[in-house]
Amino acid sequence: MTRRGHAVQVFGPGIPDAAAVEQRFGIQLVPFTKWEMGRYARLRNLKYLAYPFFLERMVAAAGSASFDLIFSQHAISAVAASKLKRRLGVPVLMNFPDLLTGFMETWPAYLAPPPLVQALMRYEISLPVRYQVDGVCTISDEFADRLVARGFAREKVRPIYYGYDAQAFPLRSQPPAAGQPPVVVMHGSFDAHHLGTIALEAARTVVAKRPGTVFRFVGRRTAGLEKFLQRAQAIRNFKFEAAGFTPYAEVSKQLAGATVGIVPYEESAGTHCAFVAKILEYVATGLPTVCTPLRSVQGFFKNDPLVKFSTFDGADFGNRIIEWIDAPVSSWLPQAAASSARVRTELDWQPLCRKAVDFAEAVAGGRAGG
Repeated sequence: MTRRGHAVQVFGPGIPDAAAVEQRFGIQLVPFTKWEMGRYARLRNLKYLAYPFFLERMVAAAGSASFDLIFSQHAISAVAASKLKRRLGVPVLMNFPDLLTGFMETWPAYLAPPPLVQALMRYEISLPVRYQVDGVCTISDEFADRLVARGFAREKVRPIYYGYDAQAFPLRSQPPAAGQPPVVVMHGSFDAHHLGTIALEAARTVVAKRPGTVFRFVGRRTAGLEKFLQRAQAIRNFKFEAAGFTPYAEVSKQLAGATVGIVPYEESAGTHCAFVAKILEYVATGLPTVCTPLRSVQGFFKNDPLVKFSTFDGADFGNRIIEWIDAPVSSWLPQAAASSARVRTELDWQPLCRKAVDFAEAVAGGRAGG
């Protein structure tokens, strides 16, 4: 946005090195300071409920005279943006990087009663129609279809997918040498829907049939990961590596020495809508991959020689892993460069950002959908 001459103010949780970020990107950060916000903050869900109300007041206090567009990032800020459209009369573009409440379908019923989850999902999906916003960017075609089914105009929706930083995930120079124990790798935030029954049963299947396999987890040791590892200790000969938080630019080094990358997501509306970044990064690195059949990514990768889709069953997922472990390198390596290049060309952040900003400019100019 700033490269095109737009002045950008970012209202959101405070971040480290804010002054350096402002200088680097040419933006103004307006930090939310009433309480700590973030993915790993204590009492996160309760804070999310209150945050939109205070965010709305904070943005409104800045005044509407200098705003040509309000661009909300994520469902939480979309609630505030919805109210601000009515309050300030400024065009609003919502960007949904996921169907946030849809992930709650995989939570235990005592934490997320199904009727409550369904009501929250209906509310999240209804925001664009309920508040007659001017445009919506979605992470996937699946999410876009759900918005349209709810009554939002198709021409006002732009699926932009999620993307990745192609510079941070170069194609590895060569796969691991033969004779080494297989390494099954997963990276990410390790929330509840990432490591459930499917992941556990897959590990059990792989270890039983290919003892010596190492499961490598790249990312913060969250409560979700700790719970999974505790359960997995009951699997005889289960071996794992979990080094903890790894900077984004360093993740590819952990992938380069692996045999298979995995995306064992449990089924939910949230996972079906998510265009999962880790599968892009695995393929970009040249890493054979197994994924559960998420509708959002199946369309893009259905014919990719580096990706196998299982059913939503742990044993089947584990058998797909074993197929990759047993596959001769010569059966997939010649296609790895082409798969990597396709992801790099189509899903690097740069072209996706240009697409999103093109749409934002159309919304601000009153031309979205026409």
